[in-house]
Amino acid sequence: MSNAELNELKQKYVAAGAASPATAFADRAENAEIWDADGNRFIDFAGGIGVLNVGHRHPKVVAAVKAQLDKVMHTCQTVMPYEGYVKVAEKLSHLVPVRGHAKVMLANSGAEALENAVKIARAATGRSNVICFDGGYHGRTFYTMAMNGKVAPYQSDFGPMPGTVFRAPYPVSYHGVSEDEALRGLKMTLKTDANPKDTAAIVLEPVLGEGGFYPASKSFLEKIREICDEHGMLMIIDEVQSGFGRTGKMFAIEHSGVEPDIMTMAKSMADGMPISAIVGTDKVMDASGPNSLGGTYTGSPTACAAALAVLEVFEEENILEKSRTLGEKLAARFGEWQTKFDCIDNVRNMGAMAAFELVSNKTDRTPNPELAAALCKKAREEGLILLSCGMYGNTIRFLMPVTIEDSVLNEGLDIIESCLESLV
Repeated sequence: MSNAELNELKQKYVAAGAASPATAFADRAENAEIWDADGNRFIDFAGGIGVLNVGHRHPKVVAAVKAQLDKVMHTCQTVMPYEGYVKVAEKLSHLVPVRGHAKVMLANSGAEALENAVKIARAATGRSNVICFDGGYHGRTFYTMAMNGKVAPYQSDFGPMPGTVFRAPYPVSYHGVSEDEALRGLKMTLKTDANPKDTAAIVLEPVLGEGGFYPASKSFLEKIREICDEHGMLMIIDEVQSGFGRTGKMFAIEHSGVEPDIMTMAKSMADGMPISAIVGTDKVMDASGPNSLGGTYTGSPTACAAALAVLEVFEEENILEKSRTLGEKLAARFGEWQTKFDCIDNVRNMGAMAAFELVSNKTDRTPNPELAAALCKKAREEGLILLSCGMYGNTIRFLMPVTIEDSVLNEGLDIIESCLESLV
């Protein structure tokens, strides 16, 4: 079917709140390129929102899924378990830098991972409250919506959010929130809203995802660890977007050396197959009773096969080094643009997790979300898929596959430069 025919069906049958505004429909994809239903080619700088760090349809992952389809598609691991689930758990328990011996629960999505992390933290501590941060994004289920540090569009139409979720400032010095001020705000939250003896966990992203690709400093993460230890609270690190090689290490928290109690991950874990994981210290993970955790499709055989293949690709193709190299290339180009264009400011990257701000005034750091929207729209018209994000909607983020070919990368960057020249 053509794009036009598919758009007509979309308008008629897909709920408006779930319908994509894009008018081109993906037909096939390879590494960092997508072709739509009309045969038009796009360079993919979005990666399915950070899901495709090893590229669209990596051959090793495709082969692993096909092989699994010839064996078992589904039994529900709580009814009859299978090798893939326990092998993924074994691999992750050795990779994830939580305190002590790690145990693993698999789920289907990032939001589901965060929901279960909170359940586990409550069971382990006997407490209810959770503290999250401004700008954080954790999902679209009811509890994770309440955890999000941004109202629109995630909470606006859905009535009262669940209680026992409290907020603290996230340190973004560019927008006037220093590390000291963020810590002061957290301590005030513990004084005025979330009594420590009733607080199960502090949840944060080591690099804000939807919130703007701002990394937390090593010292800030160390202070969060200290505060959790002081009050007997658990530290939950959300690596759903920053994990699996995006920042040049397997997990962003590794840059700090801090060991959390629980970590969540998803997105690039299985190169597009739906899977997520909650990994935590064994005593914490074992705190809830029998059959208290799980779900019909959690850790499905095909998704586990894909995840195991992804981990092999990381070793065989040196994906972490590629991420660091890609980040250096992006940083160099961003630096050129910051000098060339008055609208570009605060260029930054941690490995290949890279971004810059679009502003109308560098002196005042005035966000320009209209220009960000126009750039993404213009880029799409020129055959490049590009995403914005951030509390002010003015951050341009880069989530292309780490495996992108240099020629395709440079072509995409050239499109951005050309679009900026025409827009400003």
